[in-house]
Amino acid sequence: MNTDLQDFSHKRFNILTGEWVLVSPHRAKRPWQGQNEAVSNEVRPAYDPSCYLCAGNTRINGEVNPDYKDVFVFTNDFAALQTDSKTFSVNNGLFKAESEQGICKVICFSPDHSKSLADMAVEEINKVVTTWQKEYVELGSNDTINYVQIFENKGAVMGCSNPHPHGQIWSQSTLPNEILKKEKEQKEYYAKNKRSLLGDYLQQEIEANERIIYTNEDFIVLTPFWAVWPFEVMIVPKKQYNNISQISNTESLAFADAISVITKAYDKLFNTSFPYSSGIHQAPTNGKDNSHWHWHMSFYPPLLRSATVKKFMVGYEMFGSPQRDITAEQAATRLRDLI
Repeated sequence: MNTDLQDFSHKRFNILTGEWVLVSPHRAKRPWQGQNEAVSNEVRPAYDPSCYLCAGNTRINGEVNPDYKDVFVFTNDFAALQTDSKTFSVNNGLFKAESEQGICKVICFSPDHSKSLADMAVEEINKVVTTWQKEYVELGSNDTINYVQIFENKGAVMGCSNPHPHGQIWSQSTLPNEILKKEKEQKEYYAKNKRSLLGDYLQQEIEANERIIYTNEDFIVLTPFWAVWPFEVMIVPKKQYNNISQISNTESLAFADAISVITKAYDKLFNTSFPYSSGIHQAPTNGKDNSHWHWHMSFYPPLLRSATVKKFMVGYEMFGSPQRDITAEQAATRLRDLI
């Protein structure tokens, strides 16, 4: 291991976005006198009659949820994107705007209000994975949809408005900013090397064996070299697939296993139901040649030192570039030791 990276301030390059992150390992020793988050020790019931997402309950729009037994998907009652949005554009000097259409869905992972992915069996998580696959294909086949974003916000600190285990799928007519960055970097690398950018990166990570947290037959779980969030994690298929629909039934189960392992490790880290935002980045559904894409799932958790101390993206991060204290290698070691 390069000891300079563990002792001295430096920048690390994100190969997927073309951006830098400042790393300051010496700052991890500084005393903390800032905000401490409240930790909820509430034990949630398996069913909450006041929850809009529980089976059989009435949602705010008056619709009644079915008595679902595993995964339940519905169109978001408060969708950020409209399917019937008027087509228009504004091009007035430096004032530019374009209309955007899309479909937003909510996916309930389980009817059990008390659970999170960390509490679910691998077979139960696999049902979530196969639903993600189905939704990616169905939404992507819509002529007006060119990108499908699957994500989850877990925990009140991440702005999650309902503790019931659920995620969301936003699909839209254009490619969002983060996808445009990854589209550019992966396409340029593939054109030059005729190989997947992430595929080559995985080989280098395997050789270094410093940031890998867990592996199974088909997936690698690691803290990326350029990680921004304290305990950031990426799950990557060993084989290059452009999107999640291309993995086999066996690989789907292996993906569910990887999700299960890392979410359980998260909960053990600070002995709390670990908050995070997670999301899958995969090829657009724009009908173009997307052979340069290598899909992956990222977890961005905010907790830094304990269940009550979080990482804030403020000051330098807002006006300069992202910055972290604990190194990616230290974070990976701590998570690996919990598995």
